[in-house]
Amino acid sequence: MELSDGQKYAIVFLGSLAVAGIILGTLVFPFWNFIREDITEEVEIFQSADGNCYVDTIDGIPKTIENCNLKPGTQVTIMYGHGLPWAKIVTPGE
Repeated sequence: MELSDGQKYAIVFLGSLAVAGIILGTLVFPFWNFIREDITEEVEIFQSADGNCYVDTIDGIPKTIENCNLKPGTQVTIMYGHGLPWAKIVTPGE
């Protein structure tokens, strides 16, 4: 059985599309970038305004905590994803 020219081009096109998808899926946009490592850290709130609290973390990126009315100087335990600018309070401070 001989393939026509149109069928040969279709096979080449689909093969190229599959190879491009594999390259994009593994090198450019890997799936594991969706899964962030959660970091838990004990920090001190340095500012609180308009229902948000702000803390400094060891990764050097200040974090915003929404729906937070704690006073500056309060120690809290927060959890955040690596490289993200926001966090959640895990253990409220005293």
